[in-house]
Amino acid sequence: MIKLHKLNGAEIIINAELIESVEATPDTVINLSTGNRFLVKDSVQEVVDKAVEYKKKVCADKKSVNP
Repeated sequence: MIKLHKLNGAEIIINAELIESVEATPDTVINLSTGNRFLVKDSVQEVVDKAVEYKKKVCADKKSVNP
């Protein structure tokens, strides 16, 4: 899960595993595989960075459990 910010400043937690695409229009639009769309303040690069960090953490956790 990654923490992002809606345009009104409210925090939203999104399951990074469900992100299908991220686009700048100029607001950042996140499209999920569920069909849901979110407009967020975070830049496309910030969303990508957070999703990559999430995946690194998940992979590291799996390796520590199953060495």
